[in-house]
Amino acid sequence: MGEVKEVIVVGGGIGGLAAAYGIAKLGKKVTLLEQAPQFGEVGAGLQVGPNGLRALDALGVLEEVYKLAVFPRRHVFMDALSGKELSAVQFGESFRGRFGYPYIVIHRSDLHSVLLKACQSLDNVSFLTNHKLESVKEFADYVELRCENGAVLLAETVIGADGIRSMTRKIVSQAEPIISQYVAYRFTVPMTEMTIDIDWDEKLTWIGPGIHLVQYPVRHKSVINQVAVFKSYKYNKDSDDWGTAEELHQMFADSCSTIKESLKFANRGLITKLFDIEPLEKWSTNRVTLLGDSAHAMLQYLAQGACQALEDAVCLTEKIRANGSNTAKALDEYQQERIPRTAEVQRGARTWGEIKHAEDSVTRLLRNTIMLNRSADDYKYLDWLYKERVLTTV
Repeated sequence: MGEVKEVIVVGGGIGGLAAAYGIAKLGKKVTLLEQAPQFGEVGAGLQVGPNGLRALDALGVLEEVYKLAVFPRRHVFMDALSGKELSAVQFGESFRGRFGYPYIVIHRSDLHSVLLKACQSLDNVSFLTNHKLESVKEFADYVELRCENGAVLLAETVIGADGIRSMTRKIVSQAEPIISQYVAYRFTVPMTEMTIDIDWDEKLTWIGPGIHLVQYPVRHKSVINQVAVFKSYKYNKDSDDWGTAEELHQMFADSCSTIKESLKFANRGLITKLFDIEPLEKWSTNRVTLLGDSAHAMLQYLAQGACQALEDAVCLTEKIRANGSNTAKALDEYQQERIPRTAEVQRGARTWGEIKHAEDSVTRLLRNTIMLNRSADDYKYLDWLYKERVLTTV
C-alpha cells in the first residue's frame, strides 16, 4: 500500500481552500485535489454577509479580504417594472452593531486568491491539479480515491468540497441536483462603459415577475458585476435548448429603461442553469465528510453559497481540533451542527426566490406593501441569517 496522506480536500474552490487552510493550521498535512489544470475560480461578483466575514475573521484572513472588497452603503430593492425603490437595508453603524461585521461585495477570484495564497504560505499544504475524482471507497484505516488520470490516492480523512455534482457525495447519498427552471446571465462591465445613472455606492436588486437583476461594483468600483435571472417558460427536462438570450430579453421586455440599458452587455458573460439539492440527512462517514455545495448546494437568492461553505470550514476545523485523533467523532459533531443550519438556509433561499419572482398580482402587492413600510435599519428579517455563532479563531 502506498503513502496514506493525512487529509485530502477534494476541490480547490473557496470552501475547499478555507477548509484546507483551517485544518493545516492545526498542524495536519493537507493535500488539495483539483480537477482543473490550475487553481482558480469561475464567475465574477460575490456577496459576503456578516456570517461569512465572521468565518473569514476566524480563519485569520479578513484584513486581506477587506483590502480587495467594496463596502456598499445600502442594499436597495427596486421594482423592475416601474423603476421605483421598494425598500433598502442600511449597511451603517447600526448594521455593524447588530451583526458585528459589515456587508461586502468582492470579485469571486479575489476572495479565492486570498485563500489560495494563505494555503500556499503553509509548508504542510500540497497541491495536485488535473486530478478529477472518479470514485471514493472507505476502508477501516483509510480512504481510497481513484482519479480519471489513473492516480490512486489514500488518505486518513477526506473532505469532499467538489461542488454540486460531487463525486464524494456518493459515499453518503445518491441525491442529484434539482433544476429550478431559472437561468442566470452573469456579466461584468467596466465602469467606464456604464451609461446608466446609478449611485454605485449601493448594491441594487431589481425584482419583477419571474425576473430579477442584481448590480454592484467590484475591484475598487472599476467594474460593475451584473446578474440577470429569469424563469424559462421554454424549459424542457430533456433538452438544454432553453434559457436563450432571446428569451432573456423577452422576459425583461416590460422592465424599466435602466434595466434594458444594463442588459445590452448580457451576451458577454457566463450563462448557468440554476440548481440546488434537497437537504441531506447525512454528510459524514467515519473518515469522509462533505463541505459547501457538495453538502448543501443552494439557490443564490440569499447570497449564502460561499458564506455557508466558509461557516462549514471553520466549524469542521473546530471539531477536528476538539476531538484530536477521533476523526469519526469530529466528523459526526460537524454534521450534527451544520446540517440543521444549512438546511434552513437552503429552504430560505427557495422561499426568497419565490417572493422575489412573484408573478401573481396580489402576492406582489402584499410583498411590495411590506417592503415599502419597513425602515432601512429594521433588521429583524436578517437576524436568523446573520446571527452570531461563537467561532474559535483557527
